[in-house]
Amino acid sequence: MARYTEALCKLCRREGEKLFLKGTKCSTEKCPFEKRSYPPGEHGDKRAKPSNYSLQLREKQKVRRIYSIMERQFRIYFRRAERKKGITGTVLLQLLESRLDNMVYRLGFASSRAQARQLVLHRHVLVNGKIANIPSQQIKPGDEITIREKSKQLELIHNSLKRHRDQSQLNWLEVDKAALKGRMLSVPERDQIPVNVKEQLIVELYSK
Repeated sequence: MARYTEALCKLCRREGEKLFLKGTKCSTEKCPFEKRSYPPGEHGDKRAKPSNYSLQLREKQKVRRIYSIMERQFRIYFRRAERKKGITGTVLLQLLESRLDNMVYRLGFASSRAQARQLVLHRHVLVNGKIANIPSQQIKPGDEITIREKSKQLELIHNSLKRHRDQSQLNWLEVDKAALKGRMLSVPERDQIPVNVKEQLIVELYSK
């Protein structure tokens, strides 16, 4: 399975904002973005005004990096969104939010999507009572996500729940922290998805 293996903090600097790819470190003074918020490279803080194409490309790259998916996989998601009813950009984000690794992160069982992916790959997560080890598995309204019984003592899960940021706008999710389980109640509307992206720019990029 392909994945990005370089320094994650450079990705935040390249996109000009915190993407919270390193979990709790992003909320501390140790975050490199606090010291160097300009793009990496020799001329990172002296870049010219971006073109329309550059803005569209950067928005697509930002979404890819937020959800930790590769280019080919992202293109597949976009094509699926095009075929579904609704606003393509919104449907795209709904598909990405419904990924199992993202759901584990949103429920607070992991401090980052990368950590959530590891929990899934190492078979610590159940979906509707069955082991699920595919991070891209699509979760549907009514599906229940549970931490496996023998994994409930994992320190990283409990530490993540303690530090989990208040996400009261995620009323499309239901979580029971004591039982380490959660449920997807409905497909989120656009204003219920807390990501700072302009998805219409992505649609414009792929429409060329």
